[in-house]
Amino acid sequence: MVGPLEPKSTPAKPGASGATRRTAVGLILGAPLLSACAGVQQSLSSFSSKPEPGPAGPTQQPLAVGTGQVKVGLILPLSAAGNAGVAAQSMKNAAEMALAEFQNPNIQLLIKDDGGSPQGASQGTQQALDEGAEIILGPLFASSVPATAQLARAKGVSCIAFSTDSSVAGRGVYLLSFLPESDVNRIIEYSAGIGKKSFAALLPENAYGNVVEATFKQAVPRRGGRIVAFEKYGGDRAGPARTVAQALGSADALFIADDGDSVVAVADALTAAGANLKNIQLLGTGLWDNPRVYANPSLQGGLYAAPDPSGFRSFSGRYRTKFGGEPVRTATLAYDAVALVAALARTQGPQRFSSETLINPSGFAGIDGLFRFRPDGTNERGLAVMRVATGGGVPVAGSPKSFGA
Repeated sequence: MVGPLEPKSTPAKPGASGATRRTAVGLILGAPLLSACAGVQQSLSSFSSKPEPGPAGPTQQPLAVGTGQVKVGLILPLSAAGNAGVAAQSMKNAAEMALAEFQNPNIQLLIKDDGGSPQGASQGTQQALDEGAEIILGPLFASSVPATAQLARAKGVSCIAFSTDSSVAGRGVYLLSFLPESDVNRIIEYSAGIGKKSFAALLPENAYGNVVEATFKQAVPRRGGRIVAFEKYGGDRAGPARTVAQALGSADALFIADDGDSVVAVADALTAAGANLKNIQLLGTGLWDNPRVYANPSLQGGLYAAPDPSGFRSFSGRYRTKFGGEPVRTATLAYDAVALVAALARTQGPQRFSSETLINPSGFAGIDGLFRFRPDGTNERGLAVMRVATGGGVPVAGSPKSFGA
């Protein structure tokens, strides 16, 4: 089991003994058990798709950060156009910030630009491996992960990617991202714990909705509940909303998993179909962390699963001080990835990046709270439960301090 590790800028959190903390979380990364706000989760259509490359395409000029002996590849779409390039730069900043906040990390980051394309990912990965990378962090996009994975596997090197598409995980490829499965399992678990037994659901007909559907249909019976109504919608929400509205009399919870604008539109469609949303417990995922959700009267009191917001607030403050701007929400993924490899390099010897080390069932705790990698390459996160209020999300159940059996 791995012991706790704190950055030099933050003192160790008092209270629990070292032995207790090792049992609980396996490894503390970054600030003391920090978490983050819910808006982190991307739908599978965002960081799963291929962005447009920037005008110059991927650039592979050598860029190394740190002077440690353990070399780590970091593959990001730095030259991609639009939001992808902005996110990549912010994640690069966060990676460098993680190195700066740890005392004498024995890490050298080999930063490679994949331009947001599989070809760029292959080129950057090969260069990082040729330069001695013992583990690869990234890529960001699902379409680029297989290209990196193929080269890394051939060298027996693990990969921690940032895609939200679970289909690219497995065989040494681990996803350090915000997967909807954790949101669904947490909110259903909490709902069952407060006595909810009968569930209705309205989900989008897209990749995100498909993942949520599969998890929802497993989670409800596992917690002793039953599904009394289930509908999916595309461009027309009115028909599915009418069907679900007619069944709400036999349900005590209604699950809507979509982004903020769509959740509001679904709530409006349900209200138009005659549903009184004040009479049922509304449930959602981390995508509910959206000003439009908080401002909508029909959604007040709804519950959703997400990281506690305090961690991202702390991280953002340090980021602003260092870089003079706001981080993108996914920047914490790069921070936690670098913090993880720095901690493992310090404590785990030759097996530091082996599968056995990475799938430690006690997991790790970073900026975004508890997480652990599953053997299939997906991850599980310890999430809080938040309540929708006019001023934002209000925690009603904290993040777990350790993973159950």
